Amino acid sequence: MKPEEKLASLGLVLPKAPLPSANYLLYSFAGNFLYLSGQGPKRTDGTYCCGCLGRDATIEEAYQAARLTGLNLLSIAKSALGELSRIEAVVKLLGLVNAEPDFSEHPRVINGCSDLFVEVLGDAGRHARSALGVASLPNQMTVEIEAIFLVRDQ
Repeated sequence: MKPEEKLASLGLVLPKAPLPSANYLLYSFAGNFLYLSGQGPKRTDGTYCCGCLGRDATIEEAYQAARLTGLNLLSIAKSALGELSRIEAVVKLLGLVNAEPDFSEHPRVINGCSDLFVEVLGDAGRHARSALGVASLPNQMTVEIEAIFLVRDQ
């Protein structure tokens, strides 16, 4: 099953790829690697899932925010590649979690994105990953995630 078909079977719809909000590119290529700039949990109405773990956001809320961020990343990948089936492998994710200093469950939060990638891309969605806590994120987002994909030629 193609990734777009898998998304549909899960009842998921890719949002429209965003425009950069500053002086950067949403993605860049280096050989067969596609690098995606960090994205957050932006909803279709333009608002973000916000909150700080350990203070005003739960792990489940943040997990869902990371899942939404994964959809946003896949949307950008689709706009860069034309179709998600060109993704040969998700190489690496860097997940940043807006968290209080004593919060320690960062991996559980970023699993929202990791789980989504495996659901949609199968074994190609498995990846290396870092999950870090930070004192704040733009727009008070709960998470920000960047990704590196290995892609097939057209």
